[in-house]
Amino acid sequence: MLFFTDEGVRGILLRSAPTFVASMLTHTQVVRLIFGLKLRQLRQERGFTPAALAQTVDVSVSYLNEIEKGKKYPKADKILAFARALGVSYDELISLSLGKKLAPVSELLQSPVLREFPLELFGLDPARLIELISDAPTRVMAFISTLWELARNYEVRQEHFYLAALRSYQEMHDNYFDDLEDAVRSCVARFRLGTDAPFDLHQLEDLLGQEYHYLIDRHELGTRPELARLRSVLQPAARRLLLRPGLTRAQEAFILGREVAFNYLGLKDRPYTNVPAATPGSFEQVLNHFRASYFAVALLMEESQLVADLQAFFSYPRWNAALLLGLLTRYEVTPEMLLQRVTNLLARHFGIGSLFFLRFDQHDARAPYQLTKELHLSRLHNPHANELQEHYCRRWVSLWLMEQARHSGSPGLRVAAQRSRYWQTTDEYLCLTVARFEANGHASSVTVGLPVDDNLRQKVKFLDDASIPVRWVNETCERCSIPDCEVRAAPPVEIERRAEQQRLAAAVQQLIQGQ
Repeated sequence: MLFFTDEGVRGILLRSAPTFVASMLTHTQVVRLIFGLKLRQLRQERGFTPAALAQTVDVSVSYLNEIEKGKKYPKADKILAFARALGVSYDELISLSLGKKLAPVSELLQSPVLREFPLELFGLDPARLIELISDAPTRVMAFISTLWELARNYEVRQEHFYLAALRSYQEMHDNYFDDLEDAVRSCVARFRLGTDAPFDLHQLEDLLGQEYHYLIDRHELGTRPELARLRSVLQPAARRLLLRPGLTRAQEAFILGREVAFNYLGLKDRPYTNVPAATPGSFEQVLNHFRASYFAVALLMEESQLVADLQAFFSYPRWNAALLLGLLTRYEVTPEMLLQRVTNLLARHFGIGSLFFLRFDQHDARAPYQLTKELHLSRLHNPHANELQEHYCRRWVSLWLMEQARHSGSPGLRVAAQRSRYWQTTDEYLCLTVARFEANGHASSVTVGLPVDDNLRQKVKFLDDASIPVRWVNETCERCSIPDCEVRAAPPVEIERRAEQQRLAAAVQQLIQGQ
């Protein structure tokens, strides 16, 4: 449940809060639906028509229909009458277990994923979902069983589902949220914060201390080697925020800005470290973490300022990596924060909506490349994270720039642009990438990909600069038919497998036709 601590924010957020709360599938709805499914299953097994069972139990046919659809739940005396008519015990009839045929439906309905999921954020009406399940339980069961089997085969865990749902939610809104942008402006006005770049970090620390009674500790976390991967930990009872010694200014600014967001937006279900729990307790927690992060980045990079800076950057007639690095210096933020903020603004202010964002990580030179964050606003682009241990295409600027940064041997940032043409398609994207190599051997890159079309040609003056390399790219080496690829990391086994299947199908067809 969202709790609002400020009247200004209340007016902004109440527009979405009721749907967030009301859209969850309640325990009562689940109980009614399971009872209705079980009643109908038993009625059909016993050979009762709806009219015959209704007459036996002394209820109307319409009332029985509403029970079987999960819209009504009968009183105890009627449940007992149904049990007697169907030859089962009272306890068996009211239990939440279904027979073997409908077991997957029961598992889904009782799973925390569905019961805690805010359906109406995605335009789903719980009542309609219940109606679909009750109208065709066996068909729904077959569909659910398929999903369950896929989830098991690919080791899809609850947190994967939550994060995928969050990405879909971002994509549905072009990753721009008016309520959060308005909340940032409201916060700035209420506390009279200066927004000139770079954002004054002391404002956030003062705000947390004076308004929300935080204590900032930059020592203790450094004495806990077992927590070395954590940058921050909040002790909620003491309102004590532990920050790891040695954080960059950008890292501290983001953490402090996110704490302001959790308090100003009244987001109670939240993680208490900078790294969310391996298994988040609910989708609300995942969503709140995203909202607070969005708020923090929007606070550090004020909308109108960054839009003006992007317009100037795109208007330059030649590609100039120093200009992109200059934006990082101007706002004193990390590459990921900057490019994530860019994805918020491109659709709304530049009409560039069909973009993607990628973050790759490689822990050391021998480790595989991992796609650790992705966003696809048109839902069409590759790459996507894969669980098949396949090798991502080394032609992407995201990977070869990481490799260059690593081979340089000196920690720091590298910036590059590439026009990526997807093999055997007409899709082409201008990719802007910032790669980082760290002293501990870790390499990472963040990329924003913009679709090359007439709109981009009008908005980005350096698009046709000859210094920007143009390369054919694909998703993974195993699924790529680019001939004589100079950076192939694995043979095209999937391409070969499909070709073998096609040859087999053709041979079978010839045999069938007697050729």
